[in-house]
Amino acid sequence: MRQFLLSAIIALTAFAAHAQADTDSVPPYRPVAAAYTLGVGSAHVCDTYLTPLHYDGWSAALGYERLQAMRFNPQRWVMQLDGRLTLDRTQNPARNATINGIDLRIAWAMMWRTQLPAYPSLSLYAGGYAEAHAGALMLARNGNNPVQARAAATVGVTAMAVCRARIGRLPVTLRYQAALPLTGAFFSPDYGELYYEIYLGNHSGLVHAAWPGNYFKLDNTLTADLHLGNTALRLGYACGVFSSKTSGIVARDISHRFIIGVTTEFITIGRSRGIDPHARIISAIY
Repeated sequence: MRQFLLSAIIALTAFAAHAQADTDSVPPYRPVAAAYTLGVGSAHVCDTYLTPLHYDGWSAALGYERLQAMRFNPQRWVMQLDGRLTLDRTQNPARNATINGIDLRIAWAMMWRTQLPAYPSLSLYAGGYAEAHAGALMLARNGNNPVQARAAATVGVTAMAVCRARIGRLPVTLRYQAALPLTGAFFSPDYGELYYEIYLGNHSGLVHAAWPGNYFKLDNTLTADLHLGNTALRLGYACGVFSSKTSGIVARDISHRFIIGVTTEFITIGRSRGIDPHARIISAIY
């Protein structure tokens, strides 16, 4: 009897190990988590190329985000694509002059993630990212210098914390992410230099090396995804702090925006593969 039980245990163990090996050999499904958001709030702008005064007003942003686990190690590595179009309209303290701003930002990040054994519902992410953005500020009352162009390409570090919880029976995903550029290059003319002079061929000294001492930019985002079936309602808050100093020009921007949007998760299945019931589903965030 003992030999029979021992043989049965060995057989079951071998079968379970074989089944696990077969499951691990099947490529997992890596759903894409996509979010479409609208942010509305306040903007505080100062750029001494245009004016020494601080301008205050409103800010609005349209955002798109895509998260997906990586193919080579989906349990540990996650890719993030983030795009944002921002529009600002601010006024001086006397309310008789207006600065209009537009900015387009695209960032791509690769993050390593882990879970704390004591808190299985909490995931931590950390990694690097590359960002490019371009935009402009326009102060129509200026005769010679009505526009200040802004452009930069940087690389930096980003970190994220994701917590899965419930409000009653409603599943909720809480997330906080911060991003800080460390190096790169950005555009800036000299103080008082006209863009007409640049057009005529004065191209020296327009591109500057960026580091946190002369180009500081910190983006903070806090969101809560309320899962309502196959989609989720995203509510959150974003704060952006920017400061640069070069060629006698100082720029400082601070924005606060409340976020609302929708998120969804979908899987793309190739025709040649079909649906495999043995494949695992590894989500990037949920």
